[in-house]
Amino acid sequence: MKPFEKCPVCGGELKEKEVEKLLRGGKNTAVLRVNAEVCLHCGERLYAEETVRLFEKVRNKLKYQELSGFQPLGQSFKVEDGWPNTYKASRCQG
Repeated sequence: MKPFEKCPVCGGELKEKEVEKLLRGGKNTAVLRVNAEVCLHCGERLYAEETVRLFEKVRNKLKYQELSGFQPLGQSFKVEDGWPNTYKASRCQG
């Protein structure tokens, strides 16, 4: 039996789906594909206990830069405050 028959947030119907989860540890980020019970009404995600333990392990590996078994995915960027207005203004001046 599942821990919840209905969404604990809104009472909506839950359906098992494969989802992407972003995890951060220190300055590093990882993307995982995991199963979750997802509310079809509000989108709340419920994870199995073993999945939550996996999240904790991955966050710790990221925090301490123990990246063996992790595949580089690309680059990450922080969007500057005020963007896109600051970008448009600088393009108009040049």
